[in-house]
Amino acid sequence: MALTVRTRDIPKIPGAVKWYRVSAYITGVLLLALVIEVIIKYTPLQLEMQLGNGPFFVPNGTAGEAPGTFNLSIAILIAHGWLYVLYLFTDFRLWSIMRWRPTRFLLIALGGIIPFMSFVVEHRMQKKAMDTYHELTAAQQREKEAAR
Repeated sequence: MALTVRTRDIPKIPGAVKWYRVSAYITGVLLLALVIEVIIKYTPLQLEMQLGNGPFFVPNGTAGEAPGTFNLSIAILIAHGWLYVLYLFTDFRLWSIMRWRPTRFLLIALGGIIPFMSFVVEHRMQKKAMDTYHELTAAQQREKEAAR
């Protein structure tokens, strides 16, 4: 038997969807930046990215060493890691409010580690959640009208 959204959780759905969408886009963009970083670092190019004084691309192991520079490659790795944790939190929040199957939680979690998947999964999950929200609020409205 499938679980349904608790009545007390119905008003929480739009907020959970909003936070999930924001975290999905941020994680997806950072994942694409991470893919670019890995490609330029571990292919024959052997480069890293830096910001500040000097060139944007520098040889591996030298980014951020010069005064006035910042190692952008490391920053992308760290930012994606921490924001993926936020993504998992928003995934868990939406999943627990909607009372979906555990496999759906895992599918959403994969969106943060497979390039472009976060955008596809985000679109589908927010549509499913908001469709459910609209159905439940319409049913509540019909119940109120029938009780009058």
